[in-house]
Amino acid sequence: MSNITVTHAASGLVQVEVLRSERVTPHMTRVTFGGAGLARFDYRGFDQWFRLAIGVHHDDRFDNLPATFGFGGYLKYLSLPKGTRPVIRNYTVRQFRTDPLELDVDFLVHGSEGTAGPWAAEVEPGTHAALIDQGCGWQPLPAAQTVLVADESGLPAVAGILRDMPRDAVGHALIELYDPADRQQLLPPAGMSVHWLERDPGATPGSVALSTLAALDLDAEDLQGFAVGEAGLATGARRHLVRERGVGKDRVTFSGYWRLGRAAG
Repeated sequence: MSNITVTHAASGLVQVEVLRSERVTPHMTRVTFGGAGLARFDYRGFDQWFRLAIGVHHDDRFDNLPATFGFGGYLKYLSLPKGTRPVIRNYTVRQFRTDPLELDVDFLVHGSEGTAGPWAAEVEPGTHAALIDQGCGWQPLPAAQTVLVADESGLPAVAGILRDMPRDAVGHALIELYDPADRQQLLPPAGMSVHWLERDPGATPGSVALSTLAALDLDAEDLQGFAVGEAGLATGARRHLVRERGVGKDRVTFSGYWRLGRAAG
């Protein structure tokens, strides 16, 4: 589930190519994209996300993909021949640079599981891909406190928000990982306390983050919340803030990036 509004950019379909790939933590691979097409990319910061098209067949094409990915765009994508139709997954901009023109994307890699993770771990420079911008889920609101909650899949989104939010922001960022070695260097405002949380290998994703959230001293009357990651974590955090703390529904953004026991789609 999600209450994030998709805001398509005028940049439409952007053709890119892989410049390099590196393992930045034990379970996170960073792929850097470049190419002249990136000059058209409308970078907005925060947790900006996009549909990433990657090749899984020898004859996959990227030039005939839809420029937007609403209902009509999705139908057009499904009508493409399967032998030339790339796989599309959702990802967040980790970093965007104009000199040189580069875009970093962090991929969670769990060995050979999934499609995009193994692709990122093995991709070679020069490999073609494409992206369709979908906008930002995070919309800054005036608030005395901000609470960000995520698991490892939501780390890039929280990292972008912490980097770009007002420098006088106050609050908490709860980031739950199953491996503490996957911590990354972040750029939070001085008033944002970052809590790196570790869950046991067999624990339910979000269990540590949700219990920590429940124990926080929060100003519910003037608070903005953001929760992304496994569906139970995202919906659980929103439910707690709205039902238990009395935060307005319109002040809590949430999105289930994946669901326990179900492959990403």
